[in-house]
Amino acid sequence: MFAKVGLVVGVVLLAGWLAACAAADGAGAADAADGAADAAEGAGAAAEGAADAADGAVDTVDGVVETAVPVAALPDMGAAPEIANAMWINSDGPLTLSEQRGKVVLVEFWTFGCVNCRRVIPYVRDWYETYGGADFTVLSVHYPEFAYERDVENVRAAVAELDVPYPVAIDNDRETWGAYNQRYWPTLYLVDRDGRIRYTHIGEGAYAETEAAIRALIGEGVKDEG
Repeated sequence: MFAKVGLVVGVVLLAGWLAACAAADGAGAADAADGAADAAEGAGAAAEGAADAADGAVDTVDGVVETAVPVAALPDMGAAPEIANAMWINSDGPLTLSEQRGKVVLVEFWTFGCVNCRRVIPYVRDWYETYGGADFTVLSVHYPEFAYERDVENVRAAVAELDVPYPVAIDNDRETWGAYNQRYWPTLYLVDRDGRIRYTHIGEGAYAETEAAIRALIGEGVKDEG
């Protein structure tokens, strides 16, 4: 009788001990899970802080993101071919690259029927209005892809519609397009103060990069003068 009671009590005590151990293990696992979650949250906060710090390290000028482009990253690609077109829009007469020595020149190839060209023009206009003057200018070259784009009056209408303020050469005879071995619309070239090609970009995009290159080349001349 007493042996049976003792056995029952022992079983009960053992069951209680096992339950307590299981509860303790569960609490430990929960604590470990909570700790891992806290660590993950801390890592996420650290990553977010690093991203914020990186964003803060990017300079902005008048709301425009300015990426640093060292002049060394703008290699000399050779002398820029001359622009020798006789007919121009937004100019009193023909213009040439050689007349622009001492300025950084953005040479833009486009055609008004090109959607990509139309999307690039507002940026080129902004650079022309922001930096244009003694240190920078834009010479645009319109080379047609289709027959209707060869009509000079159509080009004039497009220049007015797109609010293009800078000079535009009419290159219907492919004179300048061929000199640059052009294949794509739009294409941008940056020519330095000595008439050397230092940067080129095909198509849309890379606007911050292009503006940074403009600023670097303008600054190169200012530094040399100093």
